[in-house]
Amino acid sequence: MKKMMRFILLSFLTAFIFTSTKAQNTDVKHKVVIQLNTADTSAWSSTIGNIKNLQKLWPNNVVVEVVVHGKALDLLVAAKTHLANEVVEMSKTNVQFSACENSMRKHHIDKSELLSIANTVPSGVAEVILKQEAGWSYLKAGVN
Repeated sequence: MKKMMRFILLSFLTAFIFTSTKAQNTDVKHKVVIQLNTADTSAWSSTIGNIKNLQKLWPNNVVVEVVVHGKALDLLVAAKTHLANEVVEMSKTNVQFSACENSMRKHHIDKSELLSIANTVPSGVAEVILKQEAGWSYLKAGVN
């Protein structure tokens, strides 16, 4: 009997917490900065998938900036990326892709080589720090 009461109590508590959390999150504009610095294309695809999942959970209530630096720059290089269509489509839905100018110089990539929707920032790492200081949530891109 005690186990049954605990189960019922736990079920109600879980339902209450889920409902409260969901209700709180519907009116909030979520701001997420994602740091992507790997040449692993499966991490690129995973990042796109994570963003789509956030957009499903919080339709029209999430803004994302993907800060791309290091060997991940090829995601935004028009002649090298296999995800150009996805990146361009996402850029129409409150998702900004920012290339690190320090990494661009290191890898000899000119802004003209990037997808037209790509933004640039002086330093990818500094951009991530600035977003966090401004209250943005941080995600490190990787493979799920």
